[in-house]
This record gives sequence, C-alpha cells and structure tokens, in this order.
Amino acid sequence: MTKLVQKRLKTSLTASAVLVAAFLSGCASKIDTVSEQNVVSDFVTSANIAGKLTGADETNWWKGLDSRQLDQLVANALANNHDLQTSQLTLKSALARLGEQKARYLPQGGIEIGAQRSGLGDTNSRQSSANLALDWQLDLFGRITALVDAASASAMSQAEQVRLLQIEVVSSVVKGFVSYQGNVEKQHIVTLQIEALEQSIDVLQARVDEGVANELDLNRTMAQLRQQQALIPAIEYAKFSDLSTLAVLTGRLAQNVELTNEQVILEREFSVSLSEPNKAIALRPDISRALYDFSQANSLSVSASKALLPDISLSGFAGVLSLGSNGFSDTQQQWQVAPQLQWSILSYPALLAQRDAQQFLSEAAYSDYQQVVLTALSESELSLQLLVNQAQQKRFADERYDFANKAFLQAEAMYEEGQIPYLELLDARQDVLIAQENAVESTISSLLSKVNAYQSFNGQWSYALNDTNK
Repeated sequence: MTKLVQKRLKTSLTASAVLVAAFLSGCASKIDTVSEQNVVSDFVTSANIAGKLTGADETNWWKGLDSRQLDQLVANALANNHDLQTSQLTLKSALARLGEQKARYLPQGGIEIGAQRSGLGDTNSRQSSANLALDWQLDLFGRITALVDAASASAMSQAEQVRLLQIEVVSSVVKGFVSYQGNVEKQHIVTLQIEALEQSIDVLQARVDEGVANELDLNRTMAQLRQQQALIPAIEYAKFSDLSTLAVLTGRLAQNVELTNEQVILEREFSVSLSEPNKAIALRPDISRALYDFSQANSLSVSASKALLPDISLSGFAGVLSLGSNGFSDTQQQWQVAPQLQWSILSYPALLAQRDAQQFLSEAAYSDYQQVVLTALSESELSLQLLVNQAQQKRFADERYDFANKAFLQAEAMYEEGQIPYLELLDARQDVLIAQENAVESTISSLLSKVNAYQSFNGQWSYALNDTNK
C-alpha cells in the first residue's frame, strides 16, 4: 500500500475543477442525458483518479469479509429499511405521474347519460340523452412533450435516489458491524488489562504490608486500574450505539438485534479492488440524479416557453337524444365537432415572468449538477488518500505494539532479576497497553477506510445491487 502514495493519486482538486469546467461549460443548453453522461465519463477517464485500483469485480464487495452475520444484516436492511421503502414508494408515485402525463397525448372525456322530467303547470315533459364527449388537446408546439420529459426526468431522478439510499444502507450496515466487532475486541483487551492490573495490585499490597514495597508503587498501579476501568462504560455505550444503528437500518428495535462475537473479521485480508474505477465514479447516482434534475428543470423551462404559444384543441360529442321519453325510445342522433384556439395574450406578462423564473431554475440546476460532479471527484480522491494514510498508520501502530511488547518482556525479566524498580516495569506495561489499544483502533480505522472507498466508488456495484433486488 505504501508504494501507492507516490503513484496512485496524481490529480489535484484544483486541476479537477478546471477540467470539469472545461468539459461541462458547453453543455448547459443540451437536454440529452446520455451525452452529458458521456462527457462526465470522458472527464473521469482523463483524470484517472483510481487507475491503480483496477482488479476484481466489486459486486457484493462486503462478502470479502466472509461473515454470514454481515451478509444477513445487509439482506435484512435492503428488505426492511423504512427510508428505502419510502423512497421506493415515492418512485412508484413518480412513475404513476409519468403515466398521467403521457395520457395527455390521448383524447380526454367520457360518457354522459342523463334523464330528466319536468313540469310547468299542467304540462309535463320528459327527456333522456346519452353522449360520448371528447376533448383532445393537440400537441402541435410540444408543450405536452416537454411536460412528459419533465415527468420522465423526475422519475429517473427518484430512481437514482433509491440507488443512493441503497448505497448508504449497505455501507452503514458494514460500518456498524465492523465498529461493533471492533468495540468488542477493545473491551476484551481492556478486560485483560484490568485483570493483569488487579493481580499486580494483590502482589503489591502484600509487599506493602510486609514493608518490602512502598505505597507509591501501589497507588500508581491503582491509578492505572481506574483509568482502564473508566473505559468500560464508554465501550459499552459504543457497542449499544452500534446495535442501535444496525437496528434502525434493518427496521427493528435494538433489543431485537443479536450479534455474536466475530472479531476474526478484523484480521481477514480485505482489500479494495475495482473492475473499472473510472466508470465507478462516472455512474455514481448522485451525479446521475443531478443530471436528471437538470433535465427536468430544462424540460419545465421549455414547457413554460411553449405556454406563450396558442393552445389548439379539438372537442366534440356524439350521442342520441330522446324527447318525450325517459327510456331512449324514438331517439334522434346528435353530434358536434368544435376546433378551438386559445391564446392567452393578455396574460403575457405573467407567462413571461413564469418562463424567466423557470429558466433561472434550469440554470441553477445545471450549476448544481456541476457542483455535484466536482464534489464526487473530490470525495473519491479523499477516500483514496484516507485509504493510503490509514494503511500507513496501521503499519506503524502494529510495529509500535511489537516494540512495546518486547520492551515490556525485557523490563519484566530485568525486574525479576532486580535490575530495575517496579515503577519502570509499570511504565513498560502502560506503554504496551496503550500501544495495543492503538493497534486495534488503527485496524478498525483501516477497515472502515476500505468500506468508505467502496462507498465512494459506488457506480457499478450499486447498479448490480439494484438489478439483484428488482
């Protein structure tokens, strides 16, 4: 991993900002989402942010931890997470609204059947009718098409929101599980430390009672014991916090989540490997969603512009009319066709203001799209920097623990031979305890940085996840 420091991350954020502005500056007037996606893909490829990570397919990457518990938690979260279910229902609503907009291409209307009986003085009359009435708005200037495009972009944006939530749910479950197992391991280490200190205190107390040792050694050992005991409540709370997080993600209460200790995942080989790193960035759902939001705003802007033009519609009806009967006897046919042109000329100031307002919203949506692209690139670069840095810190922490442990063993041997006082042995023990805790913390942080990298380079595995859960 250390060799990647010099070779992997050559792209600066300043250069990224300049390049993305150059690639995207000429595209504000375009609505073709495929072309925009190709522009982003070309830019990411030229930046080559993660070229050194090319390797195996990242689909179901969390299975690399080889934990059935974790696999089940991920499956439960994807099936039961309430935020995800809410987003999926919102997507269904957006698709229904798209169908509503497409239905405007067709004639609207219905069947009307009626009968009436009235009287005036001694005169009574009856009448019945049955008509089929139609109203067809002709889309000669493309206003309905623009509204359909806007509804379609809205539905696609919501679909990307579902994918975003799936990424967040999966990544959060893995992080929560790793954090829980890490806290269990830390609690185990602290417990061993407390037991060792308690044994030392028993020995020291006996030596103080015999007058062989002084109370300074005893009091310093007691202070270390209290220091380690004070860590237990914090670790217990951290474990409960992890369980609570996993419970919310899987749609349950914390008391219904039961995990077995599986600290072995902290020792498993787990590396970041991506089949196409650049594509994994270009296909990120936050980028796609921002693009669809821009497409929606642009389509609404087109619709607002088309509202300045006349509306042309065709209305008509066909049916039968019966005079003097409520039973449709002795009927007469009737029909009518009425083309209409409606032009809101007097409303032009309001329509122009609406058009301008929507055009500004379209420009704002495009600006937001550019910002999302830059943020995604920056986040991806930072995740790789964190991956490298955490790997270095873990190596140094492991080496520190090895040296501290050797020093403690040497100090223990020297103390037994009477070469050093007990306080030096106590200091050596304190050093190895701190180094051991730091090594475990670094292992957890390194593992979480790998999860974070997969979360940042999410474009491809999230699509595969979405296909799997359809």
